[in-house]
Amino acid sequence: MSTPPPEEPRYEPAPGVGKLFLWILLFAAAALAVVLGGIYFT
Repeated sequence: MSTPPPEEPRYEPAPGVGKLFLWILLFAAAALAVVLGGIYFT
């Protein structure tokens, strides 16, 4: 019985991917707030 090497887990993404997705989500929310604010205040 040989166990597979625990080098590349394919069932969960790398921590960098989650942080990148969080930054993209935050940027999208900020852009949406700016656009909606611009429409609302003009």
